Amino acid sequence: MIITFIKLAWRNMFRNKRRTLIAGIAIGLGLASLIFVDALIIGMKINMVHSATASFLGEGQIHRKGFRDTHEVELTIADREKVISNLKQETIVERFTERVMSFGMITSPANVNSVTMFGIDPETEPYLSQIDEAIIEGDYFKGANKQNIVIGSKLAELLEVSLGDRVVLTVAQAHTGELSQELFRVSGIYYFNIREMDRGMAFIRLPKAQQMLALNSNIHEIAVKFTDTKFSQNKDLPFWDKYSQNGNEAAGWTTLVPQLEAALKFSDFGIFIVGIILFGVVSLGIVNTLFMSLHERMFEFGVLRAIGTRPFAMGRLVVFEAGALAIISIILGIIIGYIVTAIFSKVGIDYSGIELAGVTFKELLYPVMEIRQFILFPVIVFILTLVVGLYPAAYAARISPAKAMRTAA
Repeated sequence: MIITFIKLAWRNMFRNKRRTLIAGIAIGLGLASLIFVDALIIGMKINMVHSATASFLGEGQIHRKGFRDTHEVELTIADREKVISNLKQETIVERFTERVMSFGMITSPANVNSVTMFGIDPETEPYLSQIDEAIIEGDYFKGANKQNIVIGSKLAELLEVSLGDRVVLTVAQAHTGELSQELFRVSGIYYFNIREMDRGMAFIRLPKAQQMLALNSNIHEIAVKFTDTKFSQNKDLPFWDKYSQNGNEAAGWTTLVPQLEAALKFSDFGIFIVGIILFGVVSLGIVNTLFMSLHERMFEFGVLRAIGTRPFAMGRLVVFEAGALAIISIILGIIIGYIVTAIFSKVGIDYSGIELAGVTFKELLYPVMEIRQFILFPVIVFILTLVVGLYPAAYAARISPAKAMRTAA
């Protein structure tokens, strides 16, 4: 009996091939859009996390407790040697680098500007940040000149300096607060396309920064890169508690940049909203198609009721037709969704320069396809189509034989 209903449903769907094709394409486009949007959001998440962590932040950081809030020069990492020794033995840590930082003033013959000075290790820093890749003029700490300084393009414009020009960096020393000044020569200019970095940060060698701040061998920050990015997103990872002892504090990027984590969670909600909108539009198309098919065959439905076909059987036939329409739509949607997503996953979408949740997109955005998209969303579309089909099915089940044949006539 069920086989008979399936055959009837398929035959009825192809009575009007043009209408069925149009409805199938419309519903399929909704499914394809959902697949593409989901792939785009996954790609956006990956891009945002990579842009935030790979530029300079790192996947995790270790500081002295309170340093992230006050940036007091005196708050250096406790038991530095022990922390470094332990990090070298961590199997989940791929790379790490040491830094010191302080607010200061940078002066040129033409202008003066406030900056955040970072003392970095030129050997290990490239594994945690992209400063060396962002250099557009000059070089990244080549040679052994301790007086080299690397600044951003916007800062160079403000100071009206170029490669080889001299600038004076002024910072306050730890404990005493006495001013320390050093003359540096601009050896490199970088461009991150991130306003805060291009305008407000300056990098010098770690030993020179420690000397200026009177820190001896102490440091303010250790940036960490894990062997798997998933470790940095796990707030229950034992790593954080292990290195949050003796007055120190370890935190991942989800804690360091909470607005980014909130934006990623909101993006998950965004796909839910997009799905509701698309399914709402698709539902109207399904109802419209089924009702048009039903009214075209009103006489047939009247005859079926007149010869004793039960209302439940009438409604079941319409539901089967909705299922047939869903299968056609799903096939078209999967094909369209795969082709469109595959194309953009190769060529990418240029969102560079756009800022979201404090993160500036620096690279092309590539949608990411997952097998889940081609299983979950089609199943949802199929179930939704059957549910929406219950309304015209209920209408068909209540049809009066006499009224149906009179209406058809």
